[in-house]
Amino acid sequence: MAIVAPSILSADFGNLKEEILNLEKGGADYIHIDVMDGVFVPNITFGPPVIKKIKNISKIPFDVHLMIDKPERYIEDFVKAGADIITVHEEATIHLHRTIQQIKSYGLKAGVALNPSTPIENIKYILDYLDMVLIMTVNPGFGGQQFIKSMERKIFDLRNIIDNRNLNILIEVDGGIKLENAKKIINLGADIIVVGSGIFEAEDIVERTNEFKRI
Repeated sequence: MAIVAPSILSADFGNLKEEILNLEKGGADYIHIDVMDGVFVPNITFGPPVIKKIKNISKIPFDVHLMIDKPERYIEDFVKAGADIITVHEEATIHLHRTIQQIKSYGLKAGVALNPSTPIENIKYILDYLDMVLIMTVNPGFGGQQFIKSMERKIFDLRNIIDNRNLNILIEVDGGIKLENAKKIINLGADIIVVGSGIFEAEDIVERTNEFKRI
């Protein structure tokens, strides 16, 4: 069974507490939080103060995805806000290994995200230090985009690399995941599926979350 990580980027922010509680009722494993700075991606979302405010709504771990330039500047802030997992983009930081070590120094799990055009080769020599690799299957910045089909091969290739090297790394996939393609994505090798509009567009968020859990 795959880990389901609903992305609150697609949630109703005027009713966020109830939305998160409904995800909990539906069996969500993580709450995926997309932090955007308007520089690394063409959108702005929220920062540590918002995360801190919603942290106590639920006991579900916070999977914080930093789509920000030079994320090493703010790691401590997100740790203090309540992040349980922090993922940074390979493209956003010059000294990636140092940034990963920074995250892990706080006792958190660390992940690296790859944009659609970024090859797996770019993280070949730091895989030993990672807990998770996030494969973006849309171009980051906005919810509701269509899954880029060529990313299927990327998921499959990363699965083979991890298995062949016997690494303890989870593969997370984010972007355009719906009920109709989730099973295929999991079969290709995904351990964690991030779902935004695929959950929050449903009339019954509890049931839709549970549907993804049953796949």
